[in-house]
Amino acid sequence: MSDPATYRPAPGSIPDEPGVYRFSDPRGRVIYVGKAKSLRSRLNSYFADLSNLHPRTRQMVTTATSVEWTVVGTEVEALQLEYNWIKEFDPRFNVRYRDDKTYPVLAVTLNEEYPRLHVYRGPRRKGVRYFGPYAHAWAIRETLDLLLRVFPARTCSAGVFRRHGQIGRPCLLGYIDKCSAPCVGTVDADEHRRIVDDFCDFLAGRTDRLVRELERRMETAADELEFERAARLRDDIGALRRAMEKQAVVLGDGTDADVVAFAEDDLEAAVQIFHVRGGRVRGQRGWVIDKVEPTDTPQLVARFVSQFYGEQAALAGAADDAHQPVPREILVPVLPPDADALVTWLSELRGSRVQLRIAQRGDKRALAETVARNASDAFTRHKLKRAGDLTARSAALQEIQDALELASAPLRMECIDVSHVQGTDVVASLVVFEDGLARKSDYRRFEIKGGAEGGDVAAIAEVVRRRFRRYLQETGADTTNGSGDSSATVTGPVGDEGSRTRNTPASAAEPPPITDTASSPAATVRTGIDPTTGRPRKFAYAPNLLVVDGGPPQVQAAAEVLADLGVDDVAVCGLAKRLEEVWLPADPDPVIMSRTSEGLYLLQRLRDEAHRFAITYHRQRRSKGMVASELDGVPGLGPSRRQALLKQFGSVRKLRAAGVDEIAAVPGFGATTAAAVVAALHGGDPGADGVAGESS
Repeated sequence: MSDPATYRPAPGSIPDEPGVYRFSDPRGRVIYVGKAKSLRSRLNSYFADLSNLHPRTRQMVTTATSVEWTVVGTEVEALQLEYNWIKEFDPRFNVRYRDDKTYPVLAVTLNEEYPRLHVYRGPRRKGVRYFGPYAHAWAIRETLDLLLRVFPARTCSAGVFRRHGQIGRPCLLGYIDKCSAPCVGTVDADEHRRIVDDFCDFLAGRTDRLVRELERRMETAADELEFERAARLRDDIGALRRAMEKQAVVLGDGTDADVVAFAEDDLEAAVQIFHVRGGRVRGQRGWVIDKVEPTDTPQLVARFVSQFYGEQAALAGAADDAHQPVPREILVPVLPPDADALVTWLSELRGSRVQLRIAQRGDKRALAETVARNASDAFTRHKLKRAGDLTARSAALQEIQDALELASAPLRMECIDVSHVQGTDVVASLVVFEDGLARKSDYRRFEIKGGAEGGDVAAIAEVVRRRFRRYLQETGADTTNGSGDSSATVTGPVGDEGSRTRNTPASAAEPPPITDTASSPAATVRTGIDPTTGRPRKFAYAPNLLVVDGGPPQVQAAAEVLADLGVDDVAVCGLAKRLEEVWLPADPDPVIMSRTSEGLYLLQRLRDEAHRFAITYHRQRRSKGMVASELDGVPGLGPSRRQALLKQFGSVRKLRAAGVDEIAAVPGFGATTAAAVVAALHGGDPGADGVAGESS
């Protein structure tokens, strides 16, 4: 690991002009390429305090040993040079929009005397025309099967073509009129090429002309009483129309456009693109990428457009394709920050004006929404596939064990998250993952006593104390009431969203006497079996790993509570949202897990599920009147004045700490009203904030 200070450029040596820069490792390999409007501003940001850098960026600057840059005249030149360098050096830290599979295309070998139609995957070649991409190879074969009766072109390999030419007998397709059999001289090279050209015209969107030509020939045959030929042409027209129906018309004005949409979270993004030619969807493809640095949607759009269409232009040049690599119009969800430069560059690639814009209304807006739904569905399938993959889950648990130096894999993990509104009405959630999968029947929700005095740290400490005191009670290690109250609000068990609530005395939670000689009450408690149901108590199992949402303060608070309770067999860690760092108790430095790590992905899913569960509970309680203000009954204090107070002080907790003079200083308040507010805040029921919410 290198120190960025050892290769930081001298102050003032970096020009304040647009350009492209590249970081290289000790062996001289380029590991990252970027562009900037101001090289000085951008490069200086990489040499800031390492602790403030994104984990992936920190890894990049500590891997590199040198940085170089090239000054250019315009943003368009910077865009072009950045694309060329990414293509040339393939830097490991740059996002590459590669297909997760090689999409099949329909290839037409126009460079041969007798062109061939076939399914193809691989690099583009000169003299070959390509149609697609298609999502599946069977879609190409299905289309070919429909069209070969109208355009009976050759589909066999070179070896099969030569062999049937030698034996003087066509293959089966030749006998059933799905090949014009040029191998045995049924048609000459010119006639066969005409068939292939018509086939290419049809797939290129010039369908109306071909249908009209066939209809004219059918009518001519009927007039000449050649009914068999007319019937054949009628069937050909039907085959063409069925093939056209498979390519749905989405835009009626013959639009030539690509429609792009994204679905993303903090770590990954899914991209979907629909290719619309002649108003019909001609192809579709998608990617799922890992974000290597903090990236918003406009930046994703800019990087995708530059890389994808640069690659398309390169493929078109390699294939000598007659099609334009860039459509007339590109519809995106948001415009990138360098939209003008991108449009100029795309127009140069196409050789004519290109529009980059957002679909605002009508059919284009509807199609953009359809593509967005496809992106969202693809993203969901990707996450479910990772979550449902036993091998990936096993690898994730092993990575967590190794990274945190645990004695065994954390087969049961619990995570705690806190939710509140500006420090008031605090609730918390506890979610459980077993074997890397959510166990929703064990989820629990907590109401935090005393509001948020002490902040999230105190709230997490309270939840840990209540959860593990109950664990000690149910395993017979502790007989005290963990909540310290004579009554408790019990929430659980729950599934995904639902809950039920009942009020029970603490003594009622104790198991009834058991007279069975084979099992004493003490033995039942120690084994964690509920004698009334015969099932394990919900808090009878301790996790292998307790995860808290937060950094060192939250982790330390949870560890201290466990130490006070004498629980020494539960590991604790925290996951900080901002940089996705894993913190351990009393450790000054975080554990950095790779952004592509299955272990980090599992911890993030656990943390995100706890956050979702806490937010859902908080919203449910708000909808039931949880946030009824303590100021509602103050005489002379209406909604406007209450709003003014909360705007001035930020929260009820801070307002409670204010004096009469401070409140009276708020515009619209006098001494009498201020005194009434203070009396209301300090004279209410002190138990209103302290309702226990432990699950059982």
